[in-house]
Amino acid sequence: MAKNQVKISAKVVDTQRAAVVGVKHPAWHALRTVAQRITTPLLPDDYLKLANPLWSARELRGRIVEVRRETEDSATLVIKPGWGFSFNYQPGQYIGIGLLVDGRWRWRSYSLTSTPVNARASGPSRTITITVKAMPEGFLSTHLVGGVAPGTIVRLAAPQGNFVLPDPAPAKVLFITGGSGITPVMSMLRTLTRRGQITDVVHLHSAPTESDVLFAAELADLQRDHPGYRLRSRATRTQGRLDLSRLDDEVPDWRERQVWACGPEGMLDTAERTWAAAGIADQLHLERFAVSKAAPHGRRSRSGGDIEGGGTVAFARSGKTVTVDAATPLMDAGEDVGVQMPFGCRMGICQSCVVSLLDGHVRDLRTGVEHEPGTRIQTCVSAASGDCTLDI
Repeated sequence: MAKNQVKISAKVVDTQRAAVVGVKHPAWHALRTVAQRITTPLLPDDYLKLANPLWSARELRGRIVEVRRETEDSATLVIKPGWGFSFNYQPGQYIGIGLLVDGRWRWRSYSLTSTPVNARASGPSRTITITVKAMPEGFLSTHLVGGVAPGTIVRLAAPQGNFVLPDPAPAKVLFITGGSGITPVMSMLRTLTRRGQITDVVHLHSAPTESDVLFAAELADLQRDHPGYRLRSRATRTQGRLDLSRLDDEVPDWRERQVWACGPEGMLDTAERTWAAAGIADQLHLERFAVSKAAPHGRRSRSGGDIEGGGTVAFARSGKTVTVDAATPLMDAGEDVGVQMPFGCRMGICQSCVVSLLDGHVRDLRTGVEHEPGTRIQTCVSAASGDCTLDI
């Protein structure tokens, strides 16, 4: 018998013997299987991905299960998060979502429009929703609204944000929203409905036309079914913008209410001045559309649209540079141009990705806080706020 035939026969015998051992000694077989896996070059995360693409020890993931059109240029994405996602977020918070487009991970932040659920809940409630409006200058928002298919795997960042509704809610509430600024407030309204806390809520909403109103049918049902909810919708193309100087005509008791406002920058600037002049600035809670480069430190991005800003990131030791937007984590920016970036959890927890900021400013994607030159920053949760240089 030839040598190669002997080897083949021996392998067959070994395989048969292993099968017998697996039946008679399942514990030993399990240990043997683990040992074989340990000796391969794959990481534990690779095995998790083989079992289920939503399982990852390094990052949060999700699967888009439905894309539901809301208006001509907006859609709601229903996402099933994978292992590690916390469903007990607060209504009004936002998440980061990363989508692989043309070989590159692109990141944006969007408000959650779903309601928090109990950690022990199961079934359809174990999904989240974001509602995205396609922006002319927004590459990813346009792709999410018109080009993403159900079944697509996305990366997720944990829910963040301080524009939140407390539990229990205040006795008297005023919502002021414009355009897609209604998205975080929709999570609040749905949560109030689920909790049975719609007692005295006034909602002033503006959109260019009636057909541009997000969630129009649901808002109409809410007003019909709950006497404590009063919606006053305004079509700005025919009726003009909301004039906050005439707020007494719209909501006579507005000074007695806790207010959550989200929408265009001009509307929110006017609201700040109005409430400050009335001496009740602490009753006004704002969420802005985007960060401007002139914005004061600590101002967060509005999470219903693409984030503005960004710059050129220089990696000092490697000599490489890349131009990115203000929503791309510095870690991803470096990896895209071949820089070996240190990483661990990729969620801003383990501190494994910390490097020194030599020049420029970067912004924490979770809090909006800007970091100065000479500080150490977490590259997995920080993005460029103008041109910057990292010591790597």
